[in-house]
Amino acid sequence: MITIIIIVLTCLVSIPAFSNRDFFYRFDFAPYTVNERKEYYRFLTHAFLHGDWTHLFFNMFVLYTFGRAAQGYFEVYLGNIGLLYFVLLYLGGIIFAVLPTFNKHKNNPSYHSIGASGAVSAVLFSYIIFSPSSELTLLIFPFFGLPSIVWGIAYLAYEHYQSRKGNTNINHDAHLTGALYGIVFTLITVPKSLSSFIDQITYLLKF
Repeated sequence: MITIIIIVLTCLVSIPAFSNRDFFYRFDFAPYTVNERKEYYRFLTHAFLHGDWTHLFFNMFVLYTFGRAAQGYFEVYLGNIGLLYFVLLYLGGIIFAVLPTFNKHKNNPSYHSIGASGAVSAVLFSYIIFSPSSELTLLIFPFFGLPSIVWGIAYLAYEHYQSRKGNTNINHDAHLTGALYGIVFTLITVPKSLSSFIDQITYLLKF
């Protein structure tokens, strides 16, 4: 249910902002403005803004697909408090994902960043830690399934390459940091997930 609430809230903020640029730039992530004016709320609010329908759809689709499963794993391992940890996973992913961006661009008044991709990456990689052997397919390759850990490694390699390459309008650093946060947060809050992860990887390597 909390995943649906996050999606609805994000849509309620993002969609009107498509045509309201004043609102858009008031709450996006602008490291220079954060540094100069101490508008720290931008560390959180930027995740509820998206550039267009495609950007919004893909982030919310991935969140819907993996958020409910990740929340379920937290609740299986931690009981009722698992819901709280899932919320902390998402909110923490929003904030931690843009810390490198803030450090890199805090003196650049022209830099802006938006979107929930960092938090969504945190949720996705939390799911991968819980279930690395589950078979996943991509929208563009619907008939080609691979274990989630394989897709995860490919995703990290791609984001690392794009981050080093630069010259894109996508914040690849946030994707990488969000993924790392999701992995570390899950392993720390659910220590048993590590042994389960190792067991599943060991099983996969037998084939």
